Amino acid sequence: MTNLRDELARWLPTAPARLEGLELQPRLQQVGRLEKVGDGVAVVSGLPETRLDELIVFANGARGLAVSLDATTFGCFLLGAQAGLCAGSEVHGTGEVARVPVGPGLLGRVVDPLGTPVDGGPPLEAARWDPVDRAAPPIVDRDLVSQPLHSGLLVVDSLVPLGKGQRELIVGDRKTGKTAIAVDTIVNQRDTEVICVYAAIGQRESSVARVIDALQEHAEFSRCVVVVGEASAPPGAQWLTPYAACTMAEFFRDQGQDVLLVFDDLTKHADVHRQLSLLLRNPPGREAYPGDVFYLHGRLLERSAKLSQERGGGSLTALPIAETQAGNLTAYIPTNLISITDGQIYLEPKLFYEGHKPAVDVGKSVSRVGGKTQSPAMRSVADALKLEYSQFLELETFTRFGGLSDERTRKTIEHGRRIRAVFRQRQLEPLRLSEQVALLLALQERLLDDVPLEEVHAFQERLRARLPGRCERVLKKVDETLALDDDDRARLLRALRELLSEPDPAPPETGPA
Repeated sequence: MTNLRDELARWLPTAPARLEGLELQPRLQQVGRLEKVGDGVAVVSGLPETRLDELIVFANGARGLAVSLDATTFGCFLLGAQAGLCAGSEVHGTGEVARVPVGPGLLGRVVDPLGTPVDGGPPLEAARWDPVDRAAPPIVDRDLVSQPLHSGLLVVDSLVPLGKGQRELIVGDRKTGKTAIAVDTIVNQRDTEVICVYAAIGQRESSVARVIDALQEHAEFSRCVVVVGEASAPPGAQWLTPYAACTMAEFFRDQGQDVLLVFDDLTKHADVHRQLSLLLRNPPGREAYPGDVFYLHGRLLERSAKLSQERGGGSLTALPIAETQAGNLTAYIPTNLISITDGQIYLEPKLFYEGHKPAVDVGKSVSRVGGKTQSPAMRSVADALKLEYSQFLELETFTRFGGLSDERTRKTIEHGRRIRAVFRQRQLEPLRLSEQVALLLALQERLLDDVPLEEVHAFQERLRARLPGRCERVLKKVDETLALDDDDRARLLRALRELLSEPDPAPPETGPA
């Protein structure tokens, strides 16, 4: 120790003053060796103290995540660029598990799975750094799912309602509007206090950019967090994305706030997990997926919950997205996710191509807890809606082979067609609860049965524009109390009848070209 001080003093004249009071102590540093690297995975030896999920630092500065341990080596996922890495280079252990920044400083930002901003903004101001893999809340810390989470989509809120703390799967073929439903649900939270977290897993950069633009333009982006692990990112970063997003969302849940978390999508996450596991020589199972793929998503989705009042009363609602091939719901990953979640919203390609958007298949969609969370106002006007719509779909199938048999069947068919027409909704135009209740009340009282089918959409537009001027107090009361008493129902019904009796405004006259 003395020789080191003398040596420094000889080369640096000012060293004694600087080193006065400095205690030099030996430090043990474990250095391993990179055995193999390629395709986003690496095998490392020489670090016997490494534990699962520990961060590893490679010679080029990239980090990795230890995921499988053997007697003398361990396998890890690369979380950074592979360029510059070769067998024999040094590897250092950190002794720390993967952590991400959490806190209000993430709101309104776009970050990668390690919490690094990718939106060109200033550095994040993190409240703390939490592990990406955390235990789910125990049963004793949970409460019943009893509060509604409105999506703004009439077909969802009336027939497949969501509750705060629920896990509802959105499943369907490619390009059938799965992401659109999730984005519309986020947009509908712009007038609430719900925090929204969107996790893009393996998506194309153009698709992610469109979602971010839509959220910035139509949602309250200052209460949103976007975690991006796009298709061009290393496979390890894509694998880590849903866990990092869940940790960021849990911070707000533990503070007593309500959070909506979208995983887009877990099918790609399972594919990345299969790819990395096969590269690390893990034994494959059904459809070449490793045996732990069920546990992979189970431990993730179990973290969404409604906490008890003793734990702050916050909630974390998860909307995982899964992709099917040719509508096959019995495939391995969709089956696993359906068994983990509390229900599913199934999108039918045939409905989508026919122009019925959102293309929700009411028969195959279910919410196992949402019915108990449905607001009283919605329940009072939608109690028989699913039965009426199901009867219409069945009758419509039979009448394709011949004419209508009687007047009663004809009325049922016409009523069902207007239900389906009302369910059609443009993207990024969510409906307030009061607007949904008004439309469903018109259906329940069969006020639209005499309206020509091609004019139903025009009536919807007229309702949104003119109804607030006729019974604004009633609509505001429904939005605030979520209830509809008899007096308000009568006022709303009278306003709907008056609205139906009014003619549509004439289109403006156009002069000669």
